[in-house]
Amino acid sequence: MVEHARLPEWLRRAAPDPSILARMKDLLDGLQLHTVCESADCPNQGECFAHGTATFMILGDVCTRNCTFCAVKTGRPLPVDASEPEHMVEATRRLGLRHVVITSVTRDDLDDGGAAQFARCVVALRRYDPSVTVEVLIPDFQGSFPPLKVVLDSSPTILNHNVETVPRLYPEVRPQANYERSVELLMKAKAEAPQVLTKSGLMIGLGETREEVIEVMRDLREADCDFLTIGQYLQPSPQHHPVVRFVTPAEFEEYKNVGEEMGFKYVASAPFVRSSFHAAELLRALNTRND
Repeated sequence: MVEHARLPEWLRRAAPDPSILARMKDLLDGLQLHTVCESADCPNQGECFAHGTATFMILGDVCTRNCTFCAVKTGRPLPVDASEPEHMVEATRRLGLRHVVITSVTRDDLDDGGAAQFARCVVALRRYDPSVTVEVLIPDFQGSFPPLKVVLDSSPTILNHNVETVPRLYPEVRPQANYERSVELLMKAKAEAPQVLTKSGLMIGLGETREEVIEVMRDLREADCDFLTIGQYLQPSPQHHPVVRFVTPAEFEEYKNVGEEMGFKYVASAPFVRSSFHAAELLRALNTRND
């Protein structure tokens, strides 16, 4: 993580309560579950854990890709855990969650990229309580449509796939991904299942320009993407991509206004925004607005 002393005032926050982190870790470890909060060294994990929420990370905690912005481990993953969906249901029950966010490491070693496991988790949660809303944050499945359809057929409430950054920076930030493929995935998802809300996210401060960010926003709207999240990139370690610039709160507010003018149903844009941070509140805000 970027050294605290170097952070601008708007990015400084108190360290999380160790006892809160320990309690959540005990629960998750006992159920053999992972969270992206821990694996990606998210700056919001203390706040989320304090409110009894977490973003479940399925398919293990080892990724087959090596994006230079991400703190998740890379290497050879373990086999898929067949008990993972039921363990997630149990964690959901113990935490009293009404909105569940499921993400994963990228599993290019699996024929379906892990799509069947996503679907099993959604179905298990629906079986436990049909009123629970479920958000899936999926990888790109290497551009293959059948795995995407498997996930959509399980009827998630929201399908999220992050483009993460602007096209120019993909070779250095996401070398095994493809920007056009990610935008196309969102477009295909909306065409196949128009009732499923779609969502994407951007990190800024990696070296992009304002014009490039606006162009990505346009691309996402052309793909009929419903929700957009924009947050400040923070370097997990000296080995990761450096922070080129700390974006001011005023600039984040401008992106929010621009996105709303473009027609996104909801835009969350602020320094500490992450794709799943306050996800339930975002959905509630949309529902309230539509009532």
